[in-house]
Amino acid sequence: MSILTANLVCVALVALDLAVRAWRIQWILAGTHCRVGFRDAVVLNAIGDAAAAVTPNRIGAEPARLGGAVLSGVPVAAGFVAIAIETLVMAITTIVVAVWLSVRYAPEWWHTAGPALQDTFDDAWPWIFALLVAGAVAWWSVRRYAPALSHSMRRGTRRAWVYARRMPRWPLVMCAVTSVLSIAARVAILPVLALTLPHPPPLGPLLFASFALVYAQVLLPTPSGAGVVELGFLGGAVGNLGVGYKSLLLLWRFYTTVLLIALGIVLGVWRYGPAAVRAMFRGRGTPEPLPEELP
Repeated sequence: MSILTANLVCVALVALDLAVRAWRIQWILAGTHCRVGFRDAVVLNAIGDAAAAVTPNRIGAEPARLGGAVLSGVPVAAGFVAIAIETLVMAITTIVVAVWLSVRYAPEWWHTAGPALQDTFDDAWPWIFALLVAGAVAWWSVRRYAPALSHSMRRGTRRAWVYARRMPRWPLVMCAVTSVLSIAARVAILPVLALTLPHPPPLGPLLFASFALVYAQVLLPTPSGAGVVELGFLGGAVGNLGVGYKSLLLLWRFYTTVLLIALGIVLGVWRYGPAAVRAMFRGRGTPEPLPEELP
């Protein structure tokens, strides 16, 4: 595959991911008897992606998305509940996909990537330790100085199962379906880029590695897993990429992180204004407290 074709496919995958997640939040909100336009759904997800990418453990995503939903006319209670339900269904779907990929491809992946990763850890463990400590400090700072980021969704999450039982089944089913499509679009970016290499690594282990690199970021204390993800990528987690691994890493980071931050900021400023975007990035874009009942 040519580099031009691969980049066009990656752009299409990013667009597909944004579209299916926009439909997902639209359908979940419809289950709470609220409506939001497709354009607003795309923008609130984009600003959530940007906030997630610049905060430890992606902790800024849901408060920013809730702020966008409220600014788009969604009642606060409905926004809390819809995003909490969506997050729960997405988490369950992601776990199911992770289990399937692990059973299917993890042994083969470890056979090819394990020795290189072990050598990398043996040589670079002080750097890994330093990155984790720095990330932990960043995580503590966010929770200490921007508490809304870590607390604004908590009460909504506790109510999510209650309202999910009252909701029609079709929004939950479609939420799971679109979650699978979103995962597939994000995971496919790395294999598509790898197809530009003269000798790409085996597809199965590469799919597992791509999934791990994308979704392990929520467990890492640095924003977007910065440092740790790069070290794993360059240390052999994606297999033998030959001489093209550096350019592949840069392109993969562009489509999975940099482009999402840029889209979130540009679309957020265009739709909500710079002051609202700054407030959402600080976790102060949503009102408190959460009302007790949906309208």
